Amino acid sequence: MKSMFTRRMGPMKRFTLFVVFLLCTAMLIPITASAAYYNNYTTVATLNNANDCYAAQGFAVGSTYAYSVKVNSDNTKAVIYRTKMSDGTTTLMTNGDNGTTYASYLGHANDVVLSTIDGNYYMFVVTMNSGNMSLVKLKYVGTKYYKVGSYTIKSKGLDKSMSGVKITSKDANNIYFLFKSGRTLYRGSLPLTANSGTINVTDGFTLNIEDARVNGSTVSNITSYAFQGFGYYNDTIYVPLTHENISIVLVYRNISTASGTINADNNLSFRVTSAAYPDLFEIEGVGIAKGGKLWFNTNRRTKPGDTAHDGVHYFNDYSAS
Repeated sequence: MKSMFTRRMGPMKRFTLFVVFLLCTAMLIPITASAAYYNNYTTVATLNNANDCYAAQGFAVGSTYAYSVKVNSDNTKAVIYRTKMSDGTTTLMTNGDNGTTYASYLGHANDVVLSTIDGNYYMFVVTMNSGNMSLVKLKYVGTKYYKVGSYTIKSKGLDKSMSGVKITSKDANNIYFLFKSGRTLYRGSLPLTANSGTINVTDGFTLNIEDARVNGSTVSNITSYAFQGFGYYNDTIYVPLTHENISIVLVYRNISTASGTINADNNLSFRVTSAAYPDLFEIEGVGIAKGGKLWFNTNRRTKPGDTAHDGVHYFNDYSAS
C-alpha cells in the first residue's frame, strides 16, 4: 500500500526527488581519470637499404630533422639518414672523413643522442660493443658527418656495452648521460669537450615492466618483448619494446630522482599492432620533437627477408608536456 505522502506527491515532485537522489549518489562515486592510450601513427618517410644496410637501429630527433641509423647483417657497415620532419625529405648522409656514405665503426648503433657544444652539432652513438669504441662521437655539418671521438664505458671497473643513450643535462664543464642496458639504467658524465676517455657509470634504476599497463591492462607475455633504445624528455623516459608485429612504448617519470625499481605511468601508453607488417613491426628508437610529438623509427617486414619498409613516423594526437 502506498503511503499518504506518496499518494499526495505529484509527478513533477517525484521526478525532482529522483534527480536529487541521482546527484547525491554520483557525488559518492570517486572520479577516475581514464588512461591516455595511443595506437595510431603517421608515416613520414621510408628508409632505403643503402650499402646493404637493411636494419634500422638508432634514432634521434632535433628541431628540424630526425636521424636514423641502419646497419648491415654483421654490423660492419652503418648508414645515417636525415629526414626533414616537416615534409619527409630524406637524405643519405656522407662520411666526411672518406667520402663514402657509410661508417665501419658504429657497430650495432642501437641508439643515438644529439648535442650542441660550442655552437657545433654532435651525435653520440652507442655501439653495443665494449672497450674504447662503446660510445662514438660524430660531428655533423649539414648532411656530412665526421668521427671526432670515442670512449670506454665502465661499470664497477669492468668494460660495459650499452644499448641506449640519452643526455639529461649539460653545464659549463660536463655532459650528463643516461645509459641503458636491457631494463637497467645507468648514470655517467663526460667533460664537455672531451673526445676520448672513460665514462665510469653508476647504477641508476631498474624498470618494472611486468606490472606496466597498456590501455589499462598488463601484457601477459611482456618478458618476451625485446628492448630497444629509449627517449628522454622533461624528466621522463619513453621505452619501446617489441614482440613480432606488436610494439609498445612504456613511460617512466621523475627519472632524476629515481632509484631501485620504478613503475611505469599506467595512465599513458602506446601500442601498434600491425596487420600490414605481420612478420615484424619493431619500434627501434623514439624521441620527442618540437611541439611535443612522439617520433619513432621502425623495422617493418611483411615476411622474412622483406626489408624494404623501414620508416620514420610519429604517433597521432599525442603531445608531450
